[in-house]
Amino acid sequence: MRRTLVILLGALVLTTGGFVAATWAPDRTVAELQPKWAPAPSRFIAIRGMQAHVRDEGPREDPEPIVLLHGTSSSLHTWDGWADALRSTRRVIRMDLPGFGLTGPAPDQDYTIGSYVRFVQAVLDSLGVTRSVLIGNSLGGQIAWNLALADRARVTRLVLVDAAGFPINSTSVPIGFRLARSAVGGKLMRYLLPRFIVESSVRNVFGDPAKVTPELVDRYYDLTLRAGNRAAIVARFQQSSAPSPVDRLPELRLPTLILWGDRDRLIAPATAERFRQSIPGSRVIRFAALGHVPHEEDPVSTLPPLREFLASALTH
Repeated sequence: MRRTLVILLGALVLTTGGFVAATWAPDRTVAELQPKWAPAPSRFIAIRGMQAHVRDEGPREDPEPIVLLHGTSSSLHTWDGWADALRSTRRVIRMDLPGFGLTGPAPDQDYTIGSYVRFVQAVLDSLGVTRSVLIGNSLGGQIAWNLALADRARVTRLVLVDAAGFPINSTSVPIGFRLARSAVGGKLMRYLLPRFIVESSVRNVFGDPAKVTPELVDRYYDLTLRAGNRAAIVARFQQSSAPSPVDRLPELRLPTLILWGDRDRLIAPATAERFRQSIPGSRVIRFAALGHVPHEEDPVSTLPPLREFLASALTH
């Protein structure tokens, strides 16, 4: 019996050791990641003690640049499809938010919505942008509508893409998010990152998981390993329970477009109607086959309503 127990324990150690060895994922430096994920026209701007990763493309004479804000665990690359299509005629600005992409962690470890709003304002100040069309997905959408409330002269139009802010009634949460929210999982994630967890999480937010390519998973995986990002997402979830001022949404008096994927399992599609009812004059367009990141999953089909919105005359 003792010999059998020793053998079983030895097998367990070997198995565990093999798993750790296979999933051990040390941090990567910006210098390691930059050649692949920040070639020109990427640049880094000193913002609030960080080197913010920013892309600023298109005609500089555009009086109202388009500003794109990504969601949790994402990066400015989530907007590649839209940016490629818009930059020939519009100035398009996107950035990696603190704790994500190549910008990396905030020195003060403040990942509240107010801190994100101040970060975006500082980036726009640095770029000399005083008026903009503000577009945000998920967390980026929550930052966008809060910035529109806080800095009304700077935001002329607002686009919310599967935006956060109302209580989230998820039918399915990416496994990476669930791990980051747990005490044990959050600690393990700082050292281990099985690629299958990243792949599962990305597939979870697509309406059609078959569209998730190995190259797409590579990007999410690589940028999660940017030094400090894994600790930052744990801190972000710890700080995300603050009340959201959705009662102030009726104060918004600007053209607003709400885009939503009907297969969003993270933030229920019914949330789109809550935003529409709260923001005077806003309009909702839903995409039957798309999920939580419709702009990334299918930039071609999601662009026409955005183009129409951008071309329409101001009515507010």
